[in-house]
Amino acid sequence: MDKKNYREILSNSGLKITPQRIAVLESFDVLHKHPTADEIIAQVRSKSADIATGTIYNILDTLVSKKIIFRVKTDRDVMKYDAVSDKHHHLYCSQSETISDYYDNELNLILENYFRDKEIENFKVEDVKLQIVGKFTNLKK
Repeated sequence: MDKKNYREILSNSGLKITPQRIAVLESFDVLHKHPTADEIIAQVRSKSADIATGTIYNILDTLVSKKIIFRVKTDRDVMKYDAVSDKHHHLYCSQSETISDYYDNELNLILENYFRDKEIENFKVEDVKLQIVGKFTNLKK
């Protein structure tokens, strides 16, 4: 997540501004791009040990429901979180289990045109998000 005014983000989403919500949002600045709930919990509790684990899970659910952050599930059913709201896809490395953001405007246009021209019966496409599975070639063995 870009270093934004978290108070403004929460307020614009109709959420009450609380220190706990700010702490969860700030954790995305410290952690890698797609942290798990456990990583977020550890980061938040390292600064504010009095925040309950259940509270952090509830905050994550609320932030997802308001589309402030997004859930990303890996092939191994590990739930990670993404705070990048720009249109992008994900590269998932099946060897290292890492997720990287992938930006490609040409691909976005191809997908938009495809689903505009080829309608799916009784279904309205709102968004397409790809998770491209493979292996990064620069991994250390």
